[in-house]
Amino acid sequence: MKRRLTVSAITALTMIAFMSAVFAGSSAPRTQGAKQIAGVGSYAALGACTDPEGEGASYVLTLTGSLSGCHYVFVETSQCKAGGAYYESGTETFVGTYEGQPGTFSTTYVFTAKYLDCTSFTGEVAGRCEHPFTSGSGTGVFEGIKEARLDMRDDVKEGNFPYKGHILF
Repeated sequence: MKRRLTVSAITALTMIAFMSAVFAGSSAPRTQGAKQIAGVGSYAALGACTDPEGEGASYVLTLTGSLSGCHYVFVETSQCKAGGAYYESGTETFVGTYEGQPGTFSTTYVFTAKYLDCTSFTGEVAGRCEHPFTSGSGTGVFEGIKEARLDMRDDVKEGNFPYKGHILF
């Protein structure tokens, strides 16, 4: 009886695992047909980005690569935890070009990082952020975007922010 119960339990667990894999498996990517974008962001030099859309920005990045222009960041919330964990969120406005054509778009973002001391932003160990585009925010070449996203992972050694993502028109 005990052996039969064990076999039944293992069979049931195997079936549950199989069904979970089937139903939780990756769905068809929504980015099918999207154009991949990639490049590098860095802090903008003083006076390099002066677009009115960026007025009041908390800080500004310049992007090169697929996107070329100024990326204005507006911090809405930030939190530094004991041990150096940092969380930040807000909105952004990009003013620049894609494939040589001008336009603008907005994003929301979440940035997380680990610092030796996040109260003074010294000793960054790692950082990354996600930037989903805000629907209906595009102008120029970015007008009518169906879906887009930009992800950055800080290159602590080089002091810049490589990005990857996609745009679906």
